[in-house]
Amino acid sequence: MKGYIAVFCGSRSGNNPVFVDTAKEVAQHLVDHDFGLVYGGGKVGLMGVIADEMLALGGEVIGVIPEKLFTKEVAHAGITELITVQTMHERKAIMADKSKAFIALPGGIGTLEELFEVFTWAQIGYHKKPCALLNVDGFYDPLNEMLDHTVASDFLAQDYRESLISKNTVGELLKEVISKIDL
Repeated sequence: MKGYIAVFCGSRSGNNPVFVDTAKEVAQHLVDHDFGLVYGGGKVGLMGVIADEMLALGGEVIGVIPEKLFTKEVAHAGITELITVQTMHERKAIMADKSKAFIALPGGIGTLEELFEVFTWAQIGYHKKPCALLNVDGFYDPLNEMLDHTVASDFLAQDYRESLISKNTVGELLKEVISKIDL
């Protein structure tokens, strides 16, 4: 195996069936390219979908879940490795340490927070790992517009903005992310 890719995604499945289909497609691509999954450790929502699909395809799955969310998100007991931590800070640090790249699928505020933390870490030089948005059915169009607005308002450098990969299809996204991974 080439390593693990962190996927940030919802603990809910959303209201569009394409979100679930895309999570399964991401799992297929990760297994096809010999990568394991690091994710939030839940068995519900898109988190559960991608973990279950990875396992069904024979992939490796590491979940990292804080004790406070262990029962709330219904921790996934059937994955390759489940790491329980005290805080969200520990969760994100472990996920970052174990991952070669970061991908955000659709999700809520937790998904955005996790993505923006590792994206910020890249900006300040804590890592050089690719960060990406999978813009499923235009889900991240408003966020991409906001990021462009931060550049236009001179709060974000254009080169840093361009470092956040954003693609509409799984194939395009993973091709670019994998090309930027330091193997």
